[in-house]
Amino acid sequence: MDPVLFLVLGLSCLLLFSLWRQSSGRGKLPPGPTPLPIIGNILQIDVKNISKSLASFSKVYGSVFTLYFGMKPTVVVHGYEAIKEVLDDLGEEFSGRGSFSIVERTNNGLGIIFSNGRKWKELRRFSLMTLRNFGMGKRSIEDRIQEEARCLVEELSKTSGDFCLSVFVLVHTACAYSASVFTTLSLISIYFPIFKVLNIFPAFIYYLPGSHKKVIKNFVEIKSYILEKVKEHQESLDIDNPRDFIDCFLIKMEQEKNNRHSEFTIENLMATVTDVFVAGSETTSTTLRYGLLLLLKHPEVTAKVQEEIDRVVGRHRSPCMQDRSHMPYSDAMVHEVQRYIDLIPNNVPHAATCNVRFRDYVIPKGTDLITSLTSVLYDDKVFPNPEKFDPGHFLDENGNFKKSDYFMPFSTGKRMCVGEALARMELFLFLTTIAQNFNLKSLVDTKDIDTVPVASTFGRVPPVYQFRFIPR
Repeated sequence: MDPVLFLVLGLSCLLLFSLWRQSSGRGKLPPGPTPLPIIGNILQIDVKNISKSLASFSKVYGSVFTLYFGMKPTVVVHGYEAIKEVLDDLGEEFSGRGSFSIVERTNNGLGIIFSNGRKWKELRRFSLMTLRNFGMGKRSIEDRIQEEARCLVEELSKTSGDFCLSVFVLVHTACAYSASVFTTLSLISIYFPIFKVLNIFPAFIYYLPGSHKKVIKNFVEIKSYILEKVKEHQESLDIDNPRDFIDCFLIKMEQEKNNRHSEFTIENLMATVTDVFVAGSETTSTTLRYGLLLLLKHPEVTAKVQEEIDRVVGRHRSPCMQDRSHMPYSDAMVHEVQRYIDLIPNNVPHAATCNVRFRDYVIPKGTDLITSLTSVLYDDKVFPNPEKFDPGHFLDENGNFKKSDYFMPFSTGKRMCVGEALARMELFLFLTTIAQNFNLKSLVDTKDIDTVPVASTFGRVPPVYQFRFIPR
């Protein structure tokens, strides 16, 4: 028999056996499109717009279905009701982190984003408690964000109305971190579609050429930078007066130095700080850049925000969080930016921590789970004309701010974003402070401004654009 034919038949038999095993015995997976040998359903998915493909599948197979990435099944959950059921009602059972081989190669399952089990629970609990103790969501951290916003305004004023790139809004943090850090943050978002394909064949990652190697290399540089900061903290540590997150972690390490099973190690410290740094910096800065692009595209929205700021805050002090309850349109604008950009369309993968009975199915332990946040944020029954950027999606008939359970850019359940309160504060204060101080001037006519994201698989990144900050 021809060797190639023999190989194809063998792999097809393995796939059929896998399908049979998943549909009987310990697992009964939801239905889905028939996978091809070796590659699964990858050819049936538009890697440039996975959310659109998932929506199409949901119309055929319902709100819960199965896709194969290579030989491995992944359960997809689509729509508000199903996602709430999985991430809230069955939150513990689906609290595992799904596999992402290229990330596992760089952080070895450490930290809080891609860890599992006891390690994840202890590190997450510690991180939340420490961040709250340092004022996350409180007035103390608000003062620091306001100061950063004022520094940003000063820097933007120095442009004297010259055109600048959208990445300039990172100037408030660019002084603190090396260029390799921002190169990595950008590449992570842009090349996640590549990572998705590489994740199908994880054994080949290190043997294939491509930009993913640059990301891996730069991750090493980020770790080196953080290790340098950790060493500086170790040399100047005062146990009675912790200055920041790193100090608190080092103190916890000292307290548990005789515990052989402690998760508070130097490796977990570096991974956790990397997680907080990458997740916090990249998501917030991307949302700010996208928000400015949308305000540039929609000057009528910007004008309403500025009118509200002038009326409530004035020009002689900075906006603060207490103002938010008196600024429903500005609050709605910030929410609409997050809804519209749909930053992480398919969430970070979850995994079943045990064999889970869900509806009419049994999801085997270790099965990856994708939850389509797009299906919630773009639900046209809740947000009419969801493809249109409209702060009215979060306003009632009287112009008051209207909360929505369907607003979940930070996900929901046990794995929802640790820094949600901080991110909400940063976005409101930065966007309103910029709008208070500047008019935005585009290089092209507003109708020609492109808001289509550069990548739309794991993370959506705004296209590069130029504009002027004109002092008001």
